Amino acid sequence: QVQLVESGGGLVQAGGSLRLSCAASGRTFSSYSMGWFRQAPGKERDFVAAITWSGGSTYYADSVKGRFTISRDNAKNTVYLQMNSLKYEDTAIYYCAATPRLYSLRDGMDYWGKGTLVTVSS
Repeated sequence: QVQLVESGGGLVQAGGSLRLSCAASGRTFSSYSMGWFRQAPGKERDFVAAITWSGGSTYYADSVKGRFTISRDNAKNTVYLQMNSLKYEDTAIYYCAATPRLYSLRDGMDYWGKGTLVTVSS
């Protein structure tokens, strides 16, 4: 079992930056692939980014590629999402997620945090 707690959300102007953090508790964090998903008002939850257990592979949604960076620090049991050049359409609740799988990371994960709200003003 993995417990996930997100932080770092808030209000930012378009073009600005935010860094989200996700602290994980539980055993063997370093053996889990981690990801970020988001849900905008009135829309389904979508994949944003994922990283494998070693950090050797990362994956991004086309809409955030080149602007967002996912990283992890296994010594701190934490995964990050650096978000730059934020756009109004990035406004959403951002969820941290974890899975023991190394495949189909875009399709969903097994453990979820409660989310943190990111609001981008135009």
